Amino acid sequence: MLIIRDFSNRFQQISGMPINSKGGKDMLKRAGIDTNSKQYQAVMKSMSAACSGVGYTNVQAIKNRMSRYDKDGDYISPVTGLAGLVVTEKNRAEKNRIIDIPESSRDEMFELTKKEFLQENGVGNGDTTRRSDVYLNLYRKMDKNDRLAAGNTLRQYERAYTQAFVDAVKAVDPKWEPGKPIPSGALDGITRESIDNSLVQSGGSLVKKPSSGSTLDIQV
Repeated sequence: MLIIRDFSNRFQQISGMPINSKGGKDMLKRAGIDTNSKQYQAVMKSMSAACSGVGYTNVQAIKNRMSRYDKDGDYISPVTGLAGLVVTEKNRAEKNRIIDIPESSRDEMFELTKKEFLQENGVGNGDTTRRSDVYLNLYRKMDKNDRLAAGNTLRQYERAYTQAFVDAVKAVDPKWEPGKPIPSGALDGITRESIDNSLVQSGGSLVKKPSSGSTLDIQV
């Protein structure tokens, strides 16, 4: 048994071996655990924070937890199998950037947004939407360190597409509201390219160019 943190020498003697002692480190080394690795350091940080005092563990438990982190000590999501999607102190300032994302991802989001807008008469339905699939496909295309910023950028485009559809419907029926039937053909002629070309970066957001009509602020 290994102690993550101890209160006293006496407690060590009766409860187990301190994990940071020479004996504890030798035990981990024999088990093939590199105590200098960022994976190990990330595990120790998370376990120490969780136990808030004295915590007990064993070699296999440490190995299991290390498998949840990549070589840089970044958490790997069990849902997506990807790292770089958890906001930390290290990447907090980077998550709201606007960056270049693949055109294929913008196409995918435009087509899905249009399809669901028509199906739901402009009402967002969190129970049936497939938005998460589009984001996951994007994350898989991006470098780990750009995934949060890529998600922020795609959200900006998604909101711009939705707003463009709302504006188009209201141009046909000024009294239209989400939930009411959408006039046939109201979205005909709207292209993803035309919307993208109407946007300009403003800090961590995308907004409509002044020449594109009323200023559209689509901040997250």
